Amino acid sequence: MKPEPILRSALLAAQTLTLSLALAACAGPEPVARETPPPPVTSVAQADQQLASVARERAAIEARYAERERVCYSKFFTNNCLDEAKDTRRRALADQRAIEVQAAHYKRQAVVEERDRNMAEAEKRFQAEEARLATQPAKPAPAVAPLPAPRKSTVPARVAERDARLREAQQKEAAGAAKRAGNVRAYEKRKAESEERQRRVAERKAEKAAKAAKEAEQKAKVAQPK
Repeated sequence: MKPEPILRSALLAAQTLTLSLALAACAGPEPVARETPPPPVTSVAQADQQLASVARERAAIEARYAERERVCYSKFFTNNCLDEAKDTRRRALADQRAIEVQAAHYKRQAVVEERDRNMAEAEKRFQAEEARLATQPAKPAPAVAPLPAPRKSTVPARVAERDARLREAQQKEAAGAAKRAGNVRAYEKRKAESEERQRRVAERKAEKAAKAAKEAEQKAKVAQPK
């Protein structure tokens, strides 16, 4: 055999071994999820426990996926590693979804059954009460008391009283307005008289002052030497 074919065969074998080792490294220690039927639910309390567990497990699945995704980006065959991590995450979430659906269905069914039982018990009590009333004698009709005579309406009297109060208030307002007008006229008259007295007093003062000034001027002329 020629050296070149031997060399190509050796290189192909080395590449195959490298691919196998890389795929094995991508698989890693992460547990492989299985799409298995969820455990049966026998009580509402158990359903609540399963729903709480689903919430915790979903958070753990997402944490494992994030860690595995970080590891895959450091590998040579990144896409293969990421695809496998996504498939593992998908199957694990599907298992948790199946548990969640079954637990929620059980709780809804429990509510419906409880409502049906309550309605059946209420109907049973109603029927028993109807049967008991049917065995008792009918009660005599109660005596109907005569209706009292209709009372006379007090509306007209109240309206008349209100109108009288309104007229009285209007008359008082008119009288007060006339009195206020008279007071204003009297004040204006007193004011005018006071102003007139002040004017006359001022005129007399001015006349006296002018007369005194004239007399002083004449005295000054007489006193001048010739």
